[in-house]
Amino acid sequence: MDEVKVVVAHSERATLRVGDVFLKIDADQANIDVEVEAMALAPIPTPEILWRKPPVLALGAVPGMALGVLGEPSPASPAAWAAAGAAIRMLHDAPLPPWPGQNLDDITAHLDSECDWLITSGTLPADLVKRNREVAEAALRPWTPVFIHGDLQITHIFVQDDKVTGIIDWSEASRGDALYDLAILTLGHEECLPNLLAGYGTDVDLDVIRGWWSLRSLGASRWLVQHGFDPNTPGCEFDVLRARM
Repeated sequence: MDEVKVVVAHSERATLRVGDVFLKIDADQANIDVEVEAMALAPIPTPEILWRKPPVLALGAVPGMALGVLGEPSPASPAAWAAAGAAIRMLHDAPLPPWPGQNLDDITAHLDSECDWLITSGTLPADLVKRNREVAEAALRPWTPVFIHGDLQITHIFVQDDKVTGIIDWSEASRGDALYDLAILTLGHEECLPNLLAGYGTDVDLDVIRGWWSLRSLGASRWLVQHGFDPNTPGCEFDVLRARM
């Protein structure tokens, strides 16, 4: 029998791997509903859905390797990063999904709440939080909505022979800002942004990308701390925030 491996587990969801099968268990079935529909709509490679029996979704393994992990140099080639950029552009050019995404007011309110917590809890120095809140302001502007993945971490894109073989974890897909996806993928890997943009094929506002780096790092840190993850690991969220000083 294949060994059961825990890929990720916390109070909201867990993912297990048994051989070439991934079992996703989510307390909120709306997340799985979004994931299933988003993968059906996306014009790029996604995992094969093997079966679904709530609260479990079974997915086939994607061939290849992830572009990398947060906190470590990416092992992927410049060509693989360019291929990822081209795949993301295909997604952003696709018809919008039928459900909305977050609005600007909600994003701003959440950001300000998280900044207050980071300061009052003593998790980060006030000057570091305030400086990054200023940087994040560049991302808080109107945008033309596109079909975004919504959680395009570096571990979620798989490549093989410099081609994208699959993009995983679609539960946060929605209508949103194209530059958000590009920023999340290069969070902590700023050196890979030029190759990603070469494949994406259009100019972007780098100040907005930097804004999303700060916004994501500020907005996610409390959740990470409270769910047993360490944003102070070298190369991770706190280092991203320090880099803006």
